[in-house]
This record gives sequence, C-alpha cells and structure tokens, in this order.
Amino acid sequence: MTRYPVLPGMELLYNDMHITVVRASQNKEPCEDIMEINHCREGRFECEFADGGAVYLGAGDLSANMLTHPPRDSWFPLSHYHGISIIVDLRAAQDTLCQIGQIFGSEPIDLYALRDRLCGEDTCFIIRSTDAIQHIFSELYAAPSAIRSDYCKLKVLELLLFLDSANLSVLQEKRSFITRTQADTVRAIRTYLVGHLDRHITLPELSQRFDVPLTTLKKNFKTVYGDAIGTYIHTYRMQTAMRLLHETNQSIAEIAGQVGYQNASKFSEVFRQFAGLTPSEYRKIPRPIGAESVLLE
Repeated sequence: MTRYPVLPGMELLYNDMHITVVRASQNKEPCEDIMEINHCREGRFECEFADGGAVYLGAGDLSANMLTHPPRDSWFPLSHYHGISIIVDLRAAQDTLCQIGQIFGSEPIDLYALRDRLCGEDTCFIIRSTDAIQHIFSELYAAPSAIRSDYCKLKVLELLLFLDSANLSVLQEKRSFITRTQADTVRAIRTYLVGHLDRHITLPELSQRFDVPLTTLKKNFKTVYGDAIGTYIHTYRMQTAMRLLHETNQSIAEIAGQVGYQNASKFSEVFRQFAGLTPSEYRKIPRPIGAESVLLE
C-alpha cells in the first residue's frame, strides 16, 4: 500500500493486496466525517457490514462509504486485489475546496451534501464499471512516478466533480433490505457455489439444499451481492480463470475444468466474450503494475 497525500484533507493509496481475509480487528475503527472511495482495477474485494449487508467490487467498480460504517469482515476471494483508495476528511477537505473555488471564481463542491447523496443512512454507494469511471482511474494507474503526486491532485478533484454532477440515480446500484439470518444463508450459498466452481449447480438444487424458496433465493442473493446468481458465478469463474492463467502454468484445458468447462473450446469462446481476448492471448499480457507496494501475506 503506497500513500500519496493529495491536498489537505485528501489522500490517495495504491493497493496491491496479496491476502485472503481481513477480520474485524484489522478493519478500520469507526471515524466521523471520513469518506473512503475505492476503485478496483484487478481482482475482487468483498465485505460484510455489522447490519448483515454485504457488497463486492469487481474490476472497474467503484464504491463510496463513510467510515462511521466500516465493514465488519473483508475478504479477497481471488487472493489478489489491485486498486486505489481515496480518503476524504470532509471538514479539512471542504476548507481546501473553498480555497480552490476562490481561485477559480466558482462555487466549491459541498462535500456534506455529496456525503448525503452517496452514503445517506450509512449506506455503501456502488457504481459498476462505466466508461467515465474507467477514464478517471486508468490515467491514475498509468501516471509516471515523477509527476504522480501532482497528477493525483487533478484526478481526485476530477472524481469529486464527476460524483457531484453525475445523475447518481441512474448509476447507483439499488439494494433492498433483508434480515441478518437471510444474509447469512446467502453467504453460505455463495461459499458453496465458489467451492464447487467445477460444477454447474442448478437453482432448484440450491433451493432444495438450503431450504429456501426459489423466488426468495434469487431475490435475496441479488440483494446481498448486487447480481443475479448466474451473473455472479459466471463473473467469478472468469476472474478465477484470469488469475490462474497469470499465476500458474496449468494448461488451458486444466483451467477450463477447474472453472466448470469440460470443453476447452467452449471455455475459450466464453472467456473471449468476457475478457476480449482468448485465454492464450490473455496469458501473454504482463500483469498490471501499479505503484511500489508492500505485499500482505
């Protein structure tokens, strides 16, 4: 994790995490008026909150969360996560934005109003991958080290302007409420699914195994993880295959079998539709490299 102070009240961290689980004792303590914005470049991040809610970030996704509502447990199911965190101290950053507004002769962003739009009632705001978000962050990952500190200032301000002006009702992922017991059942279902990636498990089979009506099963899974079960597990399979292609010397047929495809040609076709490259082409691409990092084992 490499930290760059950006402007008073704002800092940016490049994260390169090689770890599986972060327990509650390792997570951040609740903090007043501190917002954390996260962008996932590669890998997968999932977390559970004290109220039973859970969210995940996949490649290209963005979240915003107030640290009055920190996650209880966090985990990196692919054992690798690369992304950026932006920490905003609302009080100090608001003073900074007022000074910048005076320089440009414009009204500053109201960070407290932005907080209420993004994270009202201690919710976690999620935007799935969009071209606008990718544009902002892709340049941060590619910034030369000699100018990275100054470049971060511009890009963080650009991000805040985007969030302040965007039609969030269109971009924001909608969630419903479910009970803690229901959320625990959904996470047990998710654990079962990712533990059997080599099998294609049907929804009726899940409904029977976990004694949950099919309609309730589908609704509650989407509430917790933001995706339909089929979409979630398909993405998880492809992300697992991407990791195995980069980190192992296993054949494409072996990897295909591990993620549920007995036919390597069919796997290659599905992988190309997901990643834009065949497995062989993807394997030749070097892994993305961000800032200097400390690996957490």
